[in-house]
Amino acid sequence: MNFFEDVDIGDKTALGSHTFLAEEIIAFARTWDPQPFHVDPVAAARSQFGGLAASGWHTAAIWARLRAQAIGRTHETLRARGERVPRVGPSPGFKDMKWLKPVYAGDTLTYESEIAAKKPSASRPEWGLVFTHERGSNQYGRLVFEFTNCVFVERLEA
Repeated sequence: MNFFEDVDIGDKTALGSHTFLAEEIIAFARTWDPQPFHVDPVAAARSQFGGLAASGWHTAAIWARLRAQAIGRTHETLRARGERVPRVGPSPGFKDMKWLKPVYAGDTLTYESEIAAKKPSASRPEWGLVFTHERGSNQYGRLVFEFTNCVFVERLEA
């Protein structure tokens, strides 16, 4: 993420990909979302999913990790060029989170972020709010996960 003034609506950032393995789906779900179709392959086969499916919260957690890593890469590039690095975050929230298709063991999601809107913060002039449309698509190019995110981004000129 760059400074608020350098963020352009429509800019897209590839966040990376992740393959969801059965073992990690089960481990995540045992701790955070222990429903039978996330933790038991036999029960999952009898469920509406027809097989072991990742928790939607697992897909969101992977997005969060990849998003933080992408911001870190951008900031490392700025540091390497001797440029100032903006402060980013926190997020005041998100909206319209949707899990559109199941994510099965072996599926690979590729995540992307697109700048949808931005506005100066009314209460904190040193910050702007950046709204992004976050997406995750499976290996077949089908959209399986999306939401609108909002994050505070430092302004160059407050």
